[in-house]
Amino acid sequence: MNDAQVNELLLQSLEHERGGVKLYAAAVKCASNDDLKEEWEKYLTESRRHVQVLEEVCKSLALDTEKMSPGRKVVAALGQSLLSAVETAKREADPAAAQIIAAECVVLAETKDHLDWELIGLCAEKSTGARAKALRAAYEEVEDQEDEHLYHTKGWCRELWIESLGMKAVLPPPEERKKVKTAIGAERAKNARTTTPTD
Repeated sequence: MNDAQVNELLLQSLEHERGGVKLYAAAVKCASNDDLKEEWEKYLTESRRHVQVLEEVCKSLALDTEKMSPGRKVVAALGQSLLSAVETAKREADPAAAQIIAAECVVLAETKDHLDWELIGLCAEKSTGARAKALRAAYEEVEDQEDEHLYHTKGWCRELWIESLGMKAVLPPPEERKKVKTAIGAERAKNARTTTPTD
């Protein structure tokens, strides 16, 4: 494996998780649906823990957690852009629109998170010694949470849009009700949404 790129992945992931904490804090303020607000508050707490997990991994591998690279700078800029979009929506959009914009931004951020953790898992499989142990422990703690963050928020985003279009939405979304944590499960939940009773 390319050790420099493994380190880059870890530092970019750390930067992205730090940005995710800020994003969730802003998104919670846009959530007018109580169930969604509760969900995002949970994800905010989990994202704070993900930052700690990655900081611990970096320290165990003697990586400077503040070292910047061109890639990390881009990750920081993208995170700031998503945060800025949510803050603008909160200030300028009506509450329903702000909630949808926040959900879209969370989905975009969680897509990168999901990829990062998938790659960390692959690195854990191919590593040996202390690095393998550190990466495996981090991956096992975080991966299921990242799956839930992505697939559940995609469901929320879809259903909020459907509701805003004047159609019958399923809230909370089927992904939430079925506790989906896989792409296949998310697709099944989405396909079954028309048969899911609404509250």
